Amino acid sequence: MVKVCIERQLLPVADMLVDIFTMRLAEVGIREGVASKPAGNFANGSANPNGKIPQSYDVFLCSTEFAEKNGGTSGIVDLARSMKAKKLMVIGHDESDQFFVSHEMTGKLIRLCMPKSAQTTPAAANYSLQMAVTLCLDSDHVAVADPNSRQLMALASRVAVTDVTVFVNGPTGTGKEVLAKFIHNQSSRKDKAFVAVNCAAIPENMLEAILFGHEKGAFTGASTANKGIFRAADGGTLLLDEISEMPLSLQAKLLRALQERKVTPLGSQREIDVDVRVIATTNRDMLSEISNGKFREDLFYRLNVFPLTTQHLAQRTDDIIPISSILLARHSMVLDDLPSIDDEAADILLSYNWPGNVRELENVLQRAIVLSSGGKIMAGDIMVDGAIQERIVKSMTTEMVLSKSASA
Repeated sequence: MVKVCIERQLLPVADMLVDIFTMRLAEVGIREGVASKPAGNFANGSANPNGKIPQSYDVFLCSTEFAEKNGGTSGIVDLARSMKAKKLMVIGHDESDQFFVSHEMTGKLIRLCMPKSAQTTPAAANYSLQMAVTLCLDSDHVAVADPNSRQLMALASRVAVTDVTVFVNGPTGTGKEVLAKFIHNQSSRKDKAFVAVNCAAIPENMLEAILFGHEKGAFTGASTANKGIFRAADGGTLLLDEISEMPLSLQAKLLRALQERKVTPLGSQREIDVDVRVIATTNRDMLSEISNGKFREDLFYRLNVFPLTTQHLAQRTDDIIPISSILLARHSMVLDDLPSIDDEAADILLSYNWPGNVRELENVLQRAIVLSSGGKIMAGDIMVDGAIQERIVKSMTTEMVLSKSASA
């Protein structure tokens, strides 16, 4: 969990920042001049439970005005170093009243300028502050703001500290693997391997060897032995993505591996102990799969110890701007080129029904980065898949009309 210290003095948006960091399960401390105190409630992931402020932080955040009154850049750098902070962010405004980001000290000092409207925009829709939080946290954190998503992450946090098997069900592109990685990163296994395998992407005749390993010469082409992903994930977490696509013939062997915590490589008679936490995902209705004879009921109940469900992106619109901040930060070539999102463009993102969920949102934002100019994504830069098809049809129709006119 990332520890963040926010200097409240001369920072009007301090409380909103605390809320956003809390939503993203960071540990937040408030500094007011010299004194510091924890913010929020530890159960929500924001402060330590005994009420004591941590001795060190990962991030220190303050306003431009505070920096100017406390020795400028050198003063706040010294203050951040006294907290052992590895990253420093300074938030302010300038005469242009526009959003932009710059960095110094090889990215350890980030300056973020935001429009004055950011002081009154609600946290979930506040792109400037959402981006500020994204840039402060590591790449493994999860961006949520919708109440249902926050409840899901709270459940995931509780199950992470146990070692039970988790079954994640939800539509394609809704972040099932992201949720699985979050559970791993919050668990006692976080320093061990996280291994993911897509059961739908591997040929049926190779899946057993990939899962359980094989000995040299076990089949044609097996010129060397392979330990398999169960043993590769030993001590860590194994994600079985799209588990519903696993052939019935292999499901019985998986059930035994989960029950006995042992695997037998192909071509071997020796059982090998494995210590793996399994997370499985699917986008199917598993009860229907069972009733249709496509999935073993006993394996389902062995996997479905702690079920979690992800929702369509259109059902959690408060998550769209926070997720967009992560995706834009990921795909912008350099930090200084991070674009802002125009209000009309944001309205399009929030009102679209996103049939492709987060994957489609990522595609749309990548297109917007290419199409945008002047450091701002405008409404015309938002090309959702339906709109692209419509534009292609209109373009073809126009060309046909012009062609007929020319030949007439």
